[in-house]
Amino acid sequence: MISLKTDLGYVCVDSAVYTNIAGYAATNCFGVKGMAVRSVTDGLVHLLRRESMGKGVHVLFNEDDSITIDLHIIVDRGVNLGAIGESITKEVRYNVSKMTGTEVRAVNVFVDSIRAE
Repeated sequence: MISLKTDLGYVCVDSAVYTNIAGYAATNCFGVKGMAVRSVTDGLVHLLRRESMGKGVHVLFNEDDSITIDLHIIVDRGVNLGAIGESITKEVRYNVSKMTGTEVRAVNVFVDSIRAE
């Protein structure tokens, strides 16, 4: 959790806020099928529904009040992985910084699966 000091007091931002913003920003990028989670029981990667996409996002709080975000995604077949990774990184960094005022040190994108229609 990060506390931000304002003129009126402190605002504490929970990790769930960051995971929801990052998940929403990532899934709105072209070529992203959705967020992914690896099942503990069978080891397979599963596509998450919109309401639970925060499970595919991990937020690490750094000592300098910045954050590092890890995203696990599933992409469409035939997309340029380098371009989609760059697009997601910029989109997530921009949205999280704009909505929370928190500096994003790094966005790490992990492509867990490629889906064909």
